[in-house]
Amino acid sequence: MARQKLHGRAFYESLGSPKYILAPMVDQSEFAWRLLTRSFLPPDLRTSILAYSPMLHAKLFAEAPKYRASHFQPLKPPFAVSPSQPGDAEQQKTFDLEKDAYMDGNPQSDRPLFVQFCANDATHFLEAAKVVQPYCDAVDLNLGCPQGIARRGNYGSFLQEDWATIRKLIRTLHEELDIPVTAKMRVLETRERTLQYAQMILDAGASIITVHGRQREQKGHNTGLADWSVLRYLREQLPPETVIFANGNILQHGDIQKCLDETKADGVMTAEGNLYDPSIFATPPPAGEEGREYWRGRDGKGGYRCDAVLRRYLDIIHKHVLQKEPPARKPLFLPTDELVQTESELDDSASEDNQPPAKKQKREEVQQAPKNGKQEKVTAANFVAMQAHCFHILRPLVSKHHNVRDTLARSRAGDIEAYENVLTLTEAAVREGLLAYGRNPAEFEEPDDAANTTSEHPSPYESSVEAVKRCKRPYWICQPYVRPLPKEALEKGSMQLSNKAKKKLAKAEEEAKKSGLEPGGKVGEVGERELANGHVEGEVKKEEVPTEGLVCG
Repeated sequence: MARQKLHGRAFYESLGSPKYILAPMVDQSEFAWRLLTRSFLPPDLRTSILAYSPMLHAKLFAEAPKYRASHFQPLKPPFAVSPSQPGDAEQQKTFDLEKDAYMDGNPQSDRPLFVQFCANDATHFLEAAKVVQPYCDAVDLNLGCPQGIARRGNYGSFLQEDWATIRKLIRTLHEELDIPVTAKMRVLETRERTLQYAQMILDAGASIITVHGRQREQKGHNTGLADWSVLRYLREQLPPETVIFANGNILQHGDIQKCLDETKADGVMTAEGNLYDPSIFATPPPAGEEGREYWRGRDGKGGYRCDAVLRRYLDIIHKHVLQKEPPARKPLFLPTDELVQTESELDDSASEDNQPPAKKQKREEVQQAPKNGKQEKVTAANFVAMQAHCFHILRPLVSKHHNVRDTLARSRAGDIEAYENVLTLTEAAVREGLLAYGRNPAEFEEPDDAANTTSEHPSPYESSVEAVKRCKRPYWICQPYVRPLPKEALEKGSMQLSNKAKKKLAKAEEEAKKSGLEPGGKVGEVGERELANGHVEGEVKKEEVPTEGLVCG
């Protein structure tokens, strides 16, 4: 039965008006990760998270069956052709269609879901969208990706000067698709131009717009802060029935409400904040009700334990992707438990687990059988994403426990036993940290002066140093990655202005001297403008950038 096609706010309200939005991320917002993110909320609240698929390439999705099968798997075997024809009648009796037939877009566990495509051809965009429309609630057009591959392919944010193409892409789906079309964009050079851009996208037929508060040039070492004031301006200037999602600057759960308050957006989308802490949408448990998964220190700061999150993730892979029951697991360690092993015994066992396999030994990848004597490359999205996800979850832990880092680095897509070994080592590392905290809590705590916003102590939202203080937790807790701001990177020498920018600064200083002004004021103004326009060169120091995964907005 064809569903009724709604538009705009009526469509948004039909989804339950979700305020939490899981961003589309290249190879990183796949089915298993969406389930993990939702799992931190009570079952009756999980539909309050609207999730996006990873960005998919419309032309490849429409024309390449292998690409399509690797990146979007709505039906499990034996339902691969149609859920109404799973096989013989006897086999069909054993399946609950809604529970067993579906993966991506599962009606019970993976909705609401928007599927995002990058595209520059309306025919390919429509063809791809028609394939996924039975399994999602809307199709989204990526107008935000700032990466070089988007420039070469002429999609994402590199379409933002080609309004005719954007209008045709959105209008075609709005008129031809059975479900709504939405779009995700970045702000332009002025708020007035951004308003015109957003209005054009809405007039073309977009039901919802997501606005990333950074310009196209703000990426990598020049990411900087998203400008929430532009989002607030759009909210005030566009018609009240317009549905707007805000994107940018979300590091912790509390930032979501702060963004809603400052932008007046309908919902808040997060990408990196979710990658490093998939529990970001969940309200922390009350004091005294932490259980074994959530940890809270003497200072009241807390978060979900790395071993607990990794367990949840692997259990989802076992149950929903491999379609097998997860291994039996002992309860997560708490210092109050009766110790079965002494610390020295644990250290010995962890050391033994960490011994690298002999060079002649190679783990078998379990996703696909060898073909012609050669191991097939694992391409299924839920397996390919695992290593990057684990590095994000364990980022603070692997910086201290290199045995976990090295074991994870050797783990290959589809080798679930390798990831179970990573979990074993992670649990040992967390146990070690919890015991160390019990002996000397002060070793893991820092004075909390982030609330002091004097000149000596800038706002934690305007200084990455202060943001780190606000967000930092012991290494066994999932926590956000805080990028250094471009201005701070320049001051530290880890980033440099381009020669063109340097000439402008020198010219500004000379003009300031001639006019009798203090050189510093003009230089600072020009320097900030050059940063905003992307006139920088060099790289941030290696230890200051993440090396796993790609977030593409």
